[in-house]
Amino acid sequence: MSPRISNASLPDLILEPLVRNALMEDLGSYGDITTRSVVPGDVTYVARLNARADAVVSGMQIARIAFGLVDPTLDVKTLIGDGETAHKGETLMTISGSAASILMGERVALNFAGRLTGIATKTAAFVTAAAGTKTRITCTRKTTPGLRLVEKQAVLHGGGFNHRYSLSDAILIKDNHIAAAGGVQAVLEAVKANASHMMKVEIEVDRLDQLEDVLTVGGADVVLLDNMNNDTLARAVDMVQGRIITEASGNVTLERIASIAATGVDYISSGALTHSAQTVDLGLDF
Repeated sequence: MSPRISNASLPDLILEPLVRNALMEDLGSYGDITTRSVVPGDVTYVARLNARADAVVSGMQIARIAFGLVDPTLDVKTLIGDGETAHKGETLMTISGSAASILMGERVALNFAGRLTGIATKTAAFVTAAAGTKTRITCTRKTTPGLRLVEKQAVLHGGGFNHRYSLSDAILIKDNHIAAAGGVQAVLEAVKANASHMMKVEIEVDRLDQLEDVLTVGGADVVLLDNMNNDTLARAVDMVQGRIITEASGNVTLERIASIAATGVDYISSGALTHSAQTVDLGLDF
């Protein structure tokens, strides 16, 4: 099966520092003393990274980097790549060479791959639930500190889309901004006066009268419809009439995806894609 998105990989150079830090955390100040104590240095093996459940795969690029940083002489072959579907029992990757080196890289490779495969798999389920509609599934900034880059990459592998990577990517005016600034009109007028013409603007509303204010004042490219029931979402989409992008968020579950998408919103965002994804069981078998 071809990957869900072909450009979701990043240059190894960008990911290497993250993987290197994880390896240093795991190896500690003196390295893998267990392996050094019991495994002769000249022993070689072919290890297989296997799926122990059906899943959409992510983290294979990172696993390859991890083994390569431990020992560049290891021969790593990816059989089922990021964005592809694996079935229980299938081999995702083989790693050939020094048994000691494979053992040293094993845990970091599995930690990343299991976590990211869980995110990709959960995202794919959301995307499937919205199939047949125009609605796209997107993540949020509710990511594990330090792992946002790779967790958002896993969302892409699952067929989803990315929201902001950081606070500097776009202007997203939320309820607390509106309260602090003095209302919808005040924040939108401030944006018009102060923001770069290159910067997209999104504003959160949780009532239709606020949405009416947004449409009247102007200045927003996207409206985030927060914690609205499906009837209210449908009314909001009808009010907007395609003038700005609509995004539904809040209280989003897999069971609600199809009904939310049926209201006609352009995007559904969910922090659960990253903060509540269950790690997929992967194993490295000698």
